Amino acid sequence: MSSFTASDVPDQSGRTFLVTGANTGIGFEAAKVLAELGGRVLLGCRSEERAAEAIERIEASVDGADLRFIPLDQGDLASVAAAAALVAEEDRLDVLVNNAGIMMPPRELTTDGFESQFGVNHLGTFALTCQLLDKLAETEDARVVVTSSIAHRGGNIHFDDIDASEKYGAQDRYQQSKLANLLFMYELERRLRATDSTTIAVGCHPGIADTELGRHMPKIVMLAAPLFKVFFNSPAEGAWPTLMAATSEEIEGGDYVGPSKRGETAGPARKVASTGGSHDEELAGLLWDLSIEMTGVDPGL
Repeated sequence: MSSFTASDVPDQSGRTFLVTGANTGIGFEAAKVLAELGGRVLLGCRSEERAAEAIERIEASVDGADLRFIPLDQGDLASVAAAAALVAEEDRLDVLVNNAGIMMPPRELTTDGFESQFGVNHLGTFALTCQLLDKLAETEDARVVVTSSIAHRGGNIHFDDIDASEKYGAQDRYQQSKLANLLFMYELERRLRATDSTTIAVGCHPGIADTELGRHMPKIVMLAAPLFKVFFNSPAEGAWPTLMAATSEEIEGGDYVGPSKRGETAGPARKVASTGGSHDEELAGLLWDLSIEMTGVDPGL
């Protein structure tokens, strides 16, 4: 399918989803659609207050919505482990939607001392996913969805300065984290296939969507943004690639999904291509080993 929107999402009755960063933006819109179509949706959020507001908004428009708040701060590995333990109590987990992330903040460190963009966007995603693989394996044809960005195209992994203690550029480190997301997704898919797992790993990106993620953009960009919003995806439209990756029957392991128009910046979702560097198996292997070392989480694949 080359033109996927929310109207193409099939019935999700009986299926359970964990959507991270589900209280706002793309995560919220994806959670809402999944709930509308009968799915049980676990909202992984840092703030209980904001999660409660999101749940209230969904319940106001979806009769009988089946929702649960999961406390989750991807900048804190203890919180990630606690969230995984709560999700493991569920009867089933069909799809993990790794949506939570941050974009281009000033240099700061996570609770565990990692550069925040690499720590939240990649290491938090890696740790959560790896701790939920056994739960996912209990359900036939489960999926892991990893959210990247067109920004991955300019990314490099700074193995010699992974914590950015020597040099920090907000855009450069965002690009690194989004390349890391895809390297992880493809490597996870390879390792799942090697074990004959029925779980698949897929990737997606939202193009350019009008969400809170851009709040750390340079002031001149923020001032100009209203002039260009007509060209952006709305949060609901930005969720289309996520929804396709999570639910489409045409999706296979290792697929990457993004918008179909204006250089993958907007429009309905379709399968797209990522850079050659994102498919570098040697680089992915090095990142996998580093991620295990930094998080202390080893899925044994």
